[in-house]
Amino acid sequence: MKLIFIYGPPAVGKLTVATELGRITSFAVFDNHLSIDCVLPVFGYGTKSLDRLVRQIRGDVIEEAAREGVDVIFTFVYAHSQDIPLVEQIFHAVAAHQGTVCFAQLTCEKHVQEQRVEHPDRAQRMKARSADFVRDWNARYDLLSPIPNHPSLTIDNTHLSPIEVAQMIAAHYDLPVVASG
Repeated sequence: MKLIFIYGPPAVGKLTVATELGRITSFAVFDNHLSIDCVLPVFGYGTKSLDRLVRQIRGDVIEEAAREGVDVIFTFVYAHSQDIPLVEQIFHAVAAHQGTVCFAQLTCEKHVQEQRVEHPDRAQRMKARSADFVRDWNARYDLLSPIPNHPSLTIDNTHLSPIEVAQMIAAHYDLPVVASG
């Protein structure tokens, strides 16, 4: 099992790239918002119940995929250093089933991130949709540091298309490509 762990700040194109990567590799895409979206109607943002259940769902889904040998692409907004325990939980769950975690960090220029966050596609999900939100998160959290102790492929996708980024990740990690770009 391979877990492609795509991380970066909000609105840098993680899900868009993951979708393209899933299309060309046939890997399953597990967007981090799926776990949030199923819990948020019951427990609001900032509650301990939401945080606990989201962490549990993410961990359980990824561990079961590793146990069953299902290749997965996971997207995540990584805030250094507070998210290290979650990253390590996921890494060890995959490794316990002889899986491999491949980390890919996406970044882009701030003005592009602020434009992307307001794209209409984001309204279909419970995602941040304002430049003010992005500015606040960028100021409040360290969203640009790479995950420590695990090598990451870092890509600034400001001037790259999602398929170009997906192809870069696939080539770097020698992923099987089943569909052309």
